[in-house]
Amino acid sequence: MGKWIKKIIQFVLFLGLGFFFVWLSVKNLTPSDIEIIRQSARSVLAPKPFFLVILSITVMALGHYFRALRSIMLINPLGYQLRKSTSFYAVMVSYLANLAFPRLGEVLRPTFIQRYDNIPFSKALGTIVTERVIDMIMFVLIMILAIVLNSSMLSELIVNQATGETLRDWIVNKMQGTLLNGTLIALGLGTVAIILLAYFYREKLKKIPFFAKIGRFVKGAIQGLISIKDMDRPFLFVVYTLLIWVTYFLGAYILFFAFDFLSGLGLMAGLSVLAFGSIGFMIAQGGLGAYPLIVAGIFVLYGVKYEEGLAAAWVGWSAQTIMIIVVGFVSLLLASLQNRKTKTNQDEKAV
Repeated sequence: MGKWIKKIIQFVLFLGLGFFFVWLSVKNLTPSDIEIIRQSARSVLAPKPFFLVILSITVMALGHYFRALRSIMLINPLGYQLRKSTSFYAVMVSYLANLAFPRLGEVLRPTFIQRYDNIPFSKALGTIVTERVIDMIMFVLIMILAIVLNSSMLSELIVNQATGETLRDWIVNKMQGTLLNGTLIALGLGTVAIILLAYFYREKLKKIPFFAKIGRFVKGAIQGLISIKDMDRPFLFVVYTLLIWVTYFLGAYILFFAFDFLSGLGLMAGLSVLAFGSIGFMIAQGGLGAYPLIVAGIFVLYGVKYEEGLAAAWVGWSAQTIMIIVVGFVSLLLASLQNRKTKTNQDEKAV
């Protein structure tokens, strides 16, 4: 199967998955529910809510700029000079590319950096792998924090309407069942056996392309994490990482105040939207369908009507997507102009 055919199939599958989530979110809505969604979405066109939407995506764009600054801290110590402008343009263009094809941005970003700042593709790609690992660690920590802070609410969530069984009761019953029938013990022993087999046959596994790829990724990730301590200013790197996620959180939380039915929600609701909403971007292309569906479900847990929550979630997703498209294309234009100006200056110096 050709490379492009695989990409087309992947594109269709991810896009189809997105539309499936769209259908899933609206399949049980009545005409009156749809009208509520329309009215709720239109409400952001009023001056104050519209300003808050713009402020929300501006703060998120600032987070992307912090990501660009963090990228410089990884690349420049390697002996290269990545400009702030090029780094930011590369970040935004990579997000734009991800809207078209899943994970295309991960390849396009180092290519972009190589073209405009003459930094080897392999070096730029290596730093991006490090960033991915760090972001995954941050995501897991935020997810754990969101679950812990919302544990009391989640434990009382009804999972069986007929019996009134709560999530806490369901977990306790399942745990007791697995302990009684030995399933948990079997899983534990099986896990240990797999680890031991992987260790003793590691040389043979390295020859299998799939496992070799995983091994290279893990090795590169570990090396990338270790390299952080050798930076000139590792504390600043940590600050940039925190600022990225703080701005993403603030961007999501500011949007609450654009809707009357969300303005009463607290910081924990914002954290939940950040944590669980991020999953939507992981499982569907550009978060299409999945992000609004997940975020609407979060709002329901906090007592918001599903229709209103879905409207707010679609507004949030649409605003983010439009921002990425606009800033992404502007970045392409500015990068081209910047490159042309640089070449002109170099030609003048040569003369």
